[in-house]
Amino acid sequence: MIGRFSYKGTDDSELDVTSFMNLMIVLVPVLLLSMTFTQITVLDVKLPDLTGGAYNSNESQSQLEVIVTDTGFQVVYPTDVVLKDIPLKTDVLESGDEVTGYDYLMLSQVLQEVKRQLPEKRNAVVRSAKKLPYQTLISTMQTVKSFKTTVAASVVEIELFPELSLGDAP
Repeated sequence: MIGRFSYKGTDDSELDVTSFMNLMIVLVPVLLLSMTFTQITVLDVKLPDLTGGAYNSNESQSQLEVIVTDTGFQVVYPTDVVLKDIPLKTDVLESGDEVTGYDYLMLSQVLQEVKRQLPEKRNAVVRSAKKLPYQTLISTMQTVKSFKTTVAASVVEIELFPELSLGDAP
């Protein structure tokens, strides 16, 4: 006997995606709101040549240096001539406690005056003491590089000395 096999088709049922769509409608905004947006800032730093050629030229005699120590800042221009010695500033909190820190505002004002006198100068050397906190070095580099001011009701960033080099404090 030859049996006949008959094809019994499947029921044409529709796929119900309503619950999945409801989940996506709720999940996508929640994930977008919980994302943290980070900003990565890169500071370009020039390292000295291994040949030492730049330091043997006359340009090294007119190098602007910002020396950062645990006692404050020193702005030096030209070599071995201290323009300004900026000590640590002390602030008194409402609780009566005293907090000492670096005076970045005074450093910025001194560097703005140097920039007014030397508008063509674009390079500076930041010399730091050993075991200086990382954030202090980065804040100093940002202060030497540029400053923020208000022009026509908007805050703009004006560059001071964008070409930075690093070195050890004497």
